Amino acid sequence: MKRAYTGLRGRLVITFTVIAFAASSLVAGIGYELVKRNVINRAEQVAVNDVRDTLEGTRAPLGALWPGDSPPTNEEIGALQRGLRPQGGRVVVRYEEYLYPDGDFSVRDVPADLGARATQRMVAKRQVMHGSMWLIIGTPVWRIEPIHTAQPTGMSVFVFVPLADEERLLTGLRRPLAGVGAFMLVVALALGLVSARRVLLPVRQLGSAARALGAGHLDTRLPVRGQDELAELTATFNDTAAALEKSVSELRALEAMSRRFVADVSHELRTPLTAMTAVTDMLSEEAERLPHEPAAAVRLVLREIERLRTLVEQLIEASRFDSGTARLNLDTVHVVDTVWDCLEVRGWSDKVRVNVPQGLTFSLDPRRFDVIVANLVGNALRHGEPPVIVTARSTTDGLEVKVRDHGKGIPEKDLPYVFNRFYKASASSDGSGLGLSIARANAQLHGGTISVSAERPGTLFTVRLPNP
Repeated sequence: MKRAYTGLRGRLVITFTVIAFAASSLVAGIGYELVKRNVINRAEQVAVNDVRDTLEGTRAPLGALWPGDSPPTNEEIGALQRGLRPQGGRVVVRYEEYLYPDGDFSVRDVPADLGARATQRMVAKRQVMHGSMWLIIGTPVWRIEPIHTAQPTGMSVFVFVPLADEERLLTGLRRPLAGVGAFMLVVALALGLVSARRVLLPVRQLGSAARALGAGHLDTRLPVRGQDELAELTATFNDTAAALEKSVSELRALEAMSRRFVADVSHELRTPLTAMTAVTDMLSEEAERLPHEPAAAVRLVLREIERLRTLVEQLIEASRFDSGTARLNLDTVHVVDTVWDCLEVRGWSDKVRVNVPQGLTFSLDPRRFDVIVANLVGNALRHGEPPVIVTARSTTDGLEVKVRDHGKGIPEKDLPYVFNRFYKASASSDGSGLGLSIARANAQLHGGTISVSAERPGTLFTVRLPNP
């Protein structure tokens, strides 16, 4: 069974959904990144401005420090830290070799690159610390000369600004974005299903029409709607169907004429053949008294008359099957008696071994069963070698009859074609090539089959007739 997603409809829906999902995800991702960048940049700018403004408003004693002077007191450092500390944040101070931590934050928490640059100018960097995102602002502290010239004091401060509020804001933003994405995915899936249904409806109609055409409804046509590619395809289908219907009608007419011709010719040949056959016995007796060469000619004529009679009878039988007039006349018979009758009529009783159990009965058409056995046994006698064996047995499904010879056998390449009309495995064969095809047609009329297989040695034909 073909999986739903492997069909054209499934692929269209999946492709449409994937494209819509990718587009919505891209838009949501770009929007999220833009919002995130603006929020973080704004928070960073506000924090940097606060630190700058606070430091600019700080005066003595820090503003009067000179490099090499005595370090500021703890009270002075504490006042500086309180002035710079943002809500929930920390401030670490470094004055020459003196380090002033703030709670569990120290200079060791300052990235090396930021610490080096913070001695020259104000710098900022975002970093995950203690399980959350922080903004670290590092800047040197300058003193202002009376002439308003900034001079370094040797002090650097590092302000740790928590970005927890911004993280919560962005986390809250991700949820509605994910919800919108899921909603868009559902909408895209629904639109994909509807669009695929509308797009593929003409394709399904074409498929149904093609199946109807293949089933023999040659008058199948489809309405052409629109002017798109599917409309052109539908019009092409209608033109093809019309051309096919015309060609098949012509072929059927020619086939009917051919069948009538064969049937008429066969029936017309019957009359002269009947007259010719009536004198064959007399000619056969006269041949014994004629000289060698005239006798050989008479025997050749008699043999060819018999071949012609057999060919005409086979052609008439084949025409009945072609015209559909062949019918079964079922009767319950003793299979062993029917087989022996077939052999005795043709003078084959002493050439064939019969292995059929006594008392085996079966319902079949005696005349057509006789044709089946006669054709298979005759084929084995002409082209095989003795012993020729006919066996029959009853099976759970019906009757099984086997005919085997012990000759060289039919070449492997010819086995698939032996039931074709006029097919001969050997060009020198004196048969018509119709016997096996007629035998198969009679078996099929019973609802059965005939199969052939190569044996070592010989060839085996198996007839299977189902219970009526």
